[in-house]
Amino acid sequence: MMEIWGVVNVTPDSFSDGGEFFSHDAAIARGRELREQGATVLDVGGESTRPGAHPVGAEEELRRVLPVIEALASDGAVVSVDTYRADVAERAIAAGARIVNDVSGGLEDPRIFDVVAAGDAEIAIGHWRGPSADMYAMAQYSRVGDEVAVELLRRVEAARAAGVRDEQIILDPGVGFAKTPEQSWAALRQLDAISALGFRVLIGVSRKRMLAAALGDDASTGRRDLATAVASVLTARFGAYGVRVHDVVGTVDALAVLDAWDGAPDAASTKAPTADGSGMIELTGLRVFGHHGVLDFERENGQEFVVDLHISLPMAQAAETDDVTDTVHYGEVADRVAAIVAGEPVNLIETLAHRIGGAVLADERIEFVSVTVHKPQAPIEQRFDDVSVTVMRMQGAPRAVRR
Repeated sequence: MMEIWGVVNVTPDSFSDGGEFFSHDAAIARGRELREQGATVLDVGGESTRPGAHPVGAEEELRRVLPVIEALASDGAVVSVDTYRADVAERAIAAGARIVNDVSGGLEDPRIFDVVAAGDAEIAIGHWRGPSADMYAMAQYSRVGDEVAVELLRRVEAARAAGVRDEQIILDPGVGFAKTPEQSWAALRQLDAISALGFRVLIGVSRKRMLAAALGDDASTGRRDLATAVASVLTARFGAYGVRVHDVVGTVDALAVLDAWDGAPDAASTKAPTADGSGMIELTGLRVFGHHGVLDFERENGQEFVVDLHISLPMAQAAETDDVTDTVHYGEVADRVAAIVAGEPVNLIETLAHRIGGAVLADERIEFVSVTVHKPQAPIEQRFDDVSVTVMRMQGAPRAVRR
């Protein structure tokens, strides 16, 4: 069953219901109503993240959300706190929140990952490029889905470094954040790049400007809610973990129709659900000497290259049999990659990364691979830490992103 996150805005200026539930009593009543209507998670926020919004400060945010979280959590509800501040997240978890919904993905306040790890909470990591006040200035992409996936993977790595486990992580492509309506739709069409990372995916399109752009002139709240319900069905078809919505009833009804359309299995034919056991193998910091580059002295003298791999594949069978032949042997993968880096020179690390990705995908059990090739000794006159290129490839679908 797809999770339905009901939005509880304790704000005077949210784009869709600003001020309607600003008092504690009204927000608590709204949360209870959404839960009765079928929301499985109540997402409580005390600061608007609409385009152009300005921050309110941690103390005011805490004043707004803590009484609401405490009341709803004491009811037994699963409560998420919508915040990018570590201090707010820490207090919210202590008050009963089980999930932190950080639209900034830890970029605004990196300590939030430490808080989540220490509190054993879950975290929704949103794709984000900067504050709401100027987010559209950063809406520059060549292929949205791939770039969002690469940037989310970096945030996952930061979360892991802080001690957050993979099972605590949810990914959100950040629809509407540093994305025009057209780019937001493209991100949804290209969700396979994000889902291939192997994490739960949460989608939040409810009442957003992209829906208004699709609907035309008369984009009332009611019409946006209907469009949101349609998007929820499409999200369910995609296989997402959950949707974040304002109008819970519309989404619950739409998903019920989808279930009826698909046909619910009868009791006699029902089997216990099984997970596909997909997981991620990570091989990072593989150092190999090679002779790649455009300049003659690079070809002649060579230099060290560093390769990072993230490989997604089914792991259920290997977990059951405990047999290395039922999974990918990462030692053999390392040898194969090293042979490519040490082998025939190429001009571009884009080409090198693409070749490595193709070699890894020769094993048809692998669903997805992200290859990052670092060139830390690149011939650049300015001071720098690193130059790298990341290529993301799925079976039959090559893609490249420079960073």
